[in-house]
Amino acid sequence: MKTVNHWIGGKTVEGASGTYGPVTDPATGEVTTQVALASAEEVDAAVQVAKEAFLSWGQSSLAARTKVLFAYRALLDANRDAVAELITAEHGKVHSDALGEVARGLEIVELACGITTQLKGELSTSVSNSVDVAAIRQPLGVVAGITPFNFPAMVPMWMFPLAIACGNTFVLKPSEKDPSASNKLAELMAEAGLPAGVLNVVHGDKVAVDALLAHPDVAAVSFVGSTPIARHIHTTASANGKRVQALGGAKNHMLVLPDADLDAAADAAVSAAYGSAGERCMAISAVVAVGSIADTLVDKIRERAEKIKVGPGNDPTSEMGPLITAAHRDKVASYVKGAAAQGADVVLDGTGYTVEGKENGHWIGLSLLDNVRTDSDAYRDEIFGPVLCVLRTETYEEGVALINASPFGNGTAIFTRDGGAARRFQLEIQAGMVGVNVPIPVPVGYHSFGGWKDSLFGDHHIYGNDGIHFYTRGKVVTTRWPDPSDAPAGVDLGFPRNH
Repeated sequence: MKTVNHWIGGKTVEGASGTYGPVTDPATGEVTTQVALASAEEVDAAVQVAKEAFLSWGQSSLAARTKVLFAYRALLDANRDAVAELITAEHGKVHSDALGEVARGLEIVELACGITTQLKGELSTSVSNSVDVAAIRQPLGVVAGITPFNFPAMVPMWMFPLAIACGNTFVLKPSEKDPSASNKLAELMAEAGLPAGVLNVVHGDKVAVDALLAHPDVAAVSFVGSTPIARHIHTTASANGKRVQALGGAKNHMLVLPDADLDAAADAAVSAAYGSAGERCMAISAVVAVGSIADTLVDKIRERAEKIKVGPGNDPTSEMGPLITAAHRDKVASYVKGAAAQGADVVLDGTGYTVEGKENGHWIGLSLLDNVRTDSDAYRDEIFGPVLCVLRTETYEEGVALINASPFGNGTAIFTRDGGAARRFQLEIQAGMVGVNVPIPVPVGYHSFGGWKDSLFGDHHIYGNDGIHFYTRGKVVTTRWPDPSDAPAGVDLGFPRNH
């Protein structure tokens, strides 16, 4: 059986705890790999290696850092298929979706390659007689990332390229459900010339997470995952004096107005709800149909959903793969099975779906629930699977009120031909990312990603300018170089003033 070990100090380090977790092929249900689960002592060893590496990396030139990042970008581009294959084997998503994930991560690597511009400081000359003031940004030290199973390559790349470009060293704790992609990313970084210890990967479960949150030498923690865990990460790490960005869960809505192109809206709803089997924090999980269009829209969504082929991720004809674990599959199925009793119309029931010859895989088909009530479990919870809820309102105002009443505020979208309505929506809606006729409004790399309300804990969004600010801290330097002809200033106990 394949074993995934830690990556510490630029090399593979076998697990010392003797504890391993299973990694399953979601398409077959077979355990194909074991992953080392770190103890608190192993986490400390990784942090100490990163702390030692920071002494030189934090003082390295921007030219030296960007040389590594440009080389890394080229290597990652050349190895994108290999990384995608690891993702498909352990996560289950189809290969084209895995390639898209790698491409999105590459955007942040490219942003990091331009860090020389992003870290330019500010200078004000002659603010007073012979006095200049400069503002600069410096790295924090050792920073950590705790990342989820649904994007085992992209989300880590939302974090460590920028952190390292800013001069920090990094300890990554990826999901233990699909760990291989993270090790591959770290190996490619070493091949690109990154000094040993700058990027480290420690595998583990709650023991490893809690060790990072409490470690006195970890300056900041980045996290992406569910809302309950994000809240715990934020509370615990903050209590230990760390800077924290913790991105939580979502219930992303798509408001469809009566004037919308319903074919385009149906295409978008199916793509955004069922892509990656719904295991996306930016998936559309609730469509809000306004007015008389609801019946027609539901029919169009059903027609499209019925044609989606579910199968193994490495089958080029598959459009949607299995779920990550059997337990998660069963949980997702429970929402569909209980929907009718809570008032919903089950238009499509994907539970019980199997693939011939791979009956033990974590399979589930596409489910569509209509007339969903806002007090039902299927609406209130983040299902994180291929289940789309349709809710109905009579007016735009009712639709916006419904969306804004959700405790989540990650992303949302509106489909309309009315520019005035779209403008109102983007200003009135309480979410961090908004799409106008765009169902999944994930920003490009040079803008920041993050939600509102229970979808984000902390002050900074991830990547973009917010990411760069998160991984650096400001310093202001006031300098006085008096002219030789200046008379001595003399002693003055008064409050300093500019002259």
